[in-house]
Amino acid sequence: MGMLDGKVAIVTGAGHGIGRGHALELAKHGAKIVINDLGGSVKGEGVGRDADLTVEIIKARGGEAVANYGDVSDYEASGQMIAQAIDAFGRLDILVNNAGIVRDGSIFNMTPEDFDAVIKVHLRGTWAPCKHAAVHWRNVNKETGEKVNGRIINTVSGAGLTGNFGQTNYAPAKAAIASLTQTLSLELYKMGVTVNAVGPAAATRITGTMPNAPAVIEADEVPEDEWNRMDPSVSSPLVAWLASDEADHVTGQIIRAVAENIILMKGWADGPTINNNSKRWDATKLGQQLATDVFFTRAPGLRY
Repeated sequence: MGMLDGKVAIVTGAGHGIGRGHALELAKHGAKIVINDLGGSVKGEGVGRDADLTVEIIKARGGEAVANYGDVSDYEASGQMIAQAIDAFGRLDILVNNAGIVRDGSIFNMTPEDFDAVIKVHLRGTWAPCKHAAVHWRNVNKETGEKVNGRIINTVSGAGLTGNFGQTNYAPAKAAIASLTQTLSLELYKMGVTVNAVGPAAATRITGTMPNAPAVIEADEVPEDEWNRMDPSVSSPLVAWLASDEADHVTGQIIRAVAENIILMKGWADGPTINNNSKRWDATKLGQQLATDVFFTRAPGLRY
């Protein structure tokens, strides 16, 4: 028995790379998969049938999968994708939001169009499928009176958690997805839906756009008995576990999976604090107090 037998999953952006790795891993453990991919370039240009490639691999390995070519940032198309999973396989249990594009450039060179396109695919393209899945699960919950045991697994990035030069569109989008994940975990938990995010690292078409990047690897190119720390499927076992019944106690978490390391991210947390005893702060004195009691160093250019 597979740990995901009887489950139905959607994986977005699964025509290549990390998304394909997730889809193959979920299928290996028994899930039936809707493979979504618009089939465009890494910059989000054009359309194609890349989803068919992953479907063919899954079927060749004895699994069940169907293709979806919708744009996840299109609200109606996202709804149709959710409906397709239910029509094809009778239910929906797992939603893995992975689709993304890059249009890098420093703030001086980035166009508003490049900013909007990346935010739209990553953030709206995560929110829209979540919205439709959440509505579906709420309806099921109301009809049956039972928890639905749903799973949403989003995709973040080190760029969104720590920032990255040349990505004032991509990094904020990924940071917003972390916040979206935590908010949805609060809104959906009562009806039995967990929401987590995974931050993978791999040699993909997206990383291939960066200077001195390693050669792109497809998820099915590395045999399972071999180890390649840049294999796009390195994070996929974590995704499969989060999608399983074993992980029903885990929600609202951001977890990075980098090579052999799985790292629970702590996120924003209160740090050193100063208190002014219910008095208004004096801006002329605040710099010294922050420097000595919060930053632990003198601010450059200031005299005390």
